[in-house]
This record gives sequence, C-alpha cells and structure tokens, in this order.
Amino acid sequence: MAQVIVLNGGSSSGKSGIARCLQAVLPRPWLTMAIDSLIEAMPPAMEGSDAGIEVAAGGEVSIGAEFRALEAAWMEGVAAMVRAGAPVIVDDVFLGGAASQERWRKALVGLDVLWVGVRCESAVASARELGRGDRARGMAAAQAEMVHHDVIYDLEVDTTHTEALTCARVIAARV
Repeated sequence: MAQVIVLNGGSSSGKSGIARCLQAVLPRPWLTMAIDSLIEAMPPAMEGSDAGIEVAAGGEVSIGAEFRALEAAWMEGVAAMVRAGAPVIVDDVFLGGAASQERWRKALVGLDVLWVGVRCESAVASARELGRGDRARGMAAAQAEMVHHDVIYDLEVDTTHTEALTCARVIAARV
C-alpha cells in the first residue's frame, strides 16, 4: 500500500485540486505537501534571486543553489513525516524532469511511492493560469510537457477534459 503519492505536473494542470479530492476519497487521513507551500515559506529575499527562485516574464522558472538546499531539506522532512506514520500526497512540478524525480527517489528510499503524472493540454492549462491570476503568464505552457521529460510513472491522469474528483478516484483505486 502506498505511503506517498507524488503528483507531478505543470503549473495549472490540476494537481492541487486532485490532492484535495484524494484527501476526500481516501479511506484514511492524508497530508498534502505542495511545492507552492515550500516557496511561500521561504524568505521574500529568495524570490527573484539567483540563489533562490526566479520567474521570468514568459513564465520560465530558474532555481538557484540556496533554493535547492532548502528543497532538499524539505524533501527529507516530508520523508521523515511519512516514516513517522503520516501518509503524504506530494504536489510538485518537476522542472528538471527525471532529475527532479531522482531527488525525490533519494529522499523517499524505502517507502512505498505511487508516482502519478498529471497531464493537461497546454491551451487548457494556460486558460486556467489566466483565470487564476497568481501565476506568471506563460508558465503553464512552458511546463506542460517539460516536467514529464523522462519521468517514470505508475499512473497518469489527464485533467484536460476530466474533473479532479474523477482523476482522484482513479488514483485512489491504485493506492
């Protein structure tokens, strides 16, 4: 039985909605840990910094060494919570594709992980991005395919025409 569900998809692909629906349909309580929450927890000086995280006008994201160090600590912390008995749904964006997955594999070694790709057509994700108003325009289009490059999944869902709850039920059936 999975102890960790890792949802990977581009910005505005529907990962957070699926995570909330998973919490509602899974038979026991699960925590969600989102990369957005990690970014919000970082000091404001990390945003727009070469060492932290920079989002260009076209939505391209650059990650610096200090961000990577804090991210590695966060990943180890998530793994520690799981090892302490708390099942976790991770909501992440693998900007480095397979290299990002490898960082999670290292942190989650020895745990039962369900790797889930969350896909969404670029045009649909871009429309969601525009409606959200809290993302740099172009981020969804830039990430729609890139985040899946060479990533190996146990399961993939597509939110282009499928509601988050339906996707969550498909994932829950695999847990």
